[in-house]
Amino acid sequence: MKPTFKRSGSALAVHALGLTLALAATPVLAQQSQTPSQAASQAELAQKLEQLAAELAEVKAQLAQLKAQPPQATAVAPGGWNGPAGSAPAAAAAAGATPVAALAPQGPATVLTGYGEINYNRPTKSTDKTQLDLRRFVLGLQHRINDRTKIVGELEVEHAVTSASDPGEVAMEQAYIEHQLTPTLAARGGLFLMPVGLLNETHEPTAFYGVERNFVETAIIPTTWREAGAQVIANFDNGLTLQGGISTSFDLTKWDAASGEGAESPLGSTHQEAAKAKARNLAWFGAANWRGVPGLLVGASLFSGNATHGQAGFANARVTLADVHARWTPGRWDLSALYARGSISNTDSLNLALVGNPTLIPKSFDGWYVQGAYKLWQQGDYTFSPFARLERFNTARAFADLGPGLTPDVARTEQVATVGANFWVTRSVVLKADYQRFRVNTQANRVNLGLGWSF
Repeated sequence: MKPTFKRSGSALAVHALGLTLALAATPVLAQQSQTPSQAASQAELAQKLEQLAAELAEVKAQLAQLKAQPPQATAVAPGGWNGPAGSAPAAAAAAGATPVAALAPQGPATVLTGYGEINYNRPTKSTDKTQLDLRRFVLGLQHRINDRTKIVGELEVEHAVTSASDPGEVAMEQAYIEHQLTPTLAARGGLFLMPVGLLNETHEPTAFYGVERNFVETAIIPTTWREAGAQVIANFDNGLTLQGGISTSFDLTKWDAASGEGAESPLGSTHQEAAKAKARNLAWFGAANWRGVPGLLVGASLFSGNATHGQAGFANARVTLADVHARWTPGRWDLSALYARGSISNTDSLNLALVGNPTLIPKSFDGWYVQGAYKLWQQGDYTFSPFARLERFNTARAFADLGPGLTPDVARTEQVATVGANFWVTRSVVLKADYQRFRVNTQANRVNLGLGWSF
């Protein structure tokens, strides 16, 4: 039985070269064999030549077969790990800011993704309000139709149980199609995450520090914020990513002035999430992020859209939201900062019908935070990173003037200091612990524990 060759491509090439040299040397040996001192016959030499030629042909055939095989690639799920600097691939490429459709096959056609988190919150001054919550469980599916086109979908379940009498919710977090037009330009249509801030597109628990998402990117920027529409994404060799398009907007006609939901997050209480969304007026948005220096991300975004959609009894009102952000990961450090500001026009006309209720529509709202983390210890997949974050935000920075005695007082600016640590068991599993101290609402001071995962 002939031996089976299982060498690598380089080993086969070396072997082929050796056989070729042997063949080249054989004629000389053949001439020497004709001398009287040697007994080898010309027929024996011919037989050896034929054997060497057959083996060389077999090696060449195996080399050709190896070259014909397509290169193997590893599929990368969206929301890739964004832990301590230098420990994993950059999250920007997996967070949606950079299209992952390619011009050549990449891994399996269908990829299952997902993430989840279980959080424990214990207020230090009101321990009777301690709770544990399966905050969210998300399953995602990516299917590549061809080398240029893919479908992305994510289904989210919040608070474990969903029914008429339970606090849970089931929602589509993403459902869009992406098509790669050129190696630089891609188009996306459907329900997608808005390219705003540092957290909205990369919000998996393995991708941020602390048990709970920061307040600026939940109260001011309503993470996770998604809209239905269309956008184009351009990635340039200099590290610049541009995104822009049109989408649905907010719906101020459903503002509930009798509840405190709007005071917690003005935009979070009025976003539509493509659920029979009012769409008489569409919004426009744009974002720019630059990663031209290793370890550095600098970016900004802007959104603007009508939010009353011509409904009877409501004045035209425009919602505008902008942010600037930066992240720098030199060595073991992970430093980030963000400022976001939102405004709503014509709130004086909208609020006249709401006077007497506890929560009127603010004219402006804003917030900022700075955060620093340090990779203190790493061994294998284990990584331990303590962090600290300071943030200030105000969900009602200003109100439009309604006249003496009618204009609400502006809200007090809340300041939250958070200190804690993330411990990554693997790139896909993280344990978290932190303490949060509130300057205004001191009753909210709390200890948090969390378990998160993503894949």
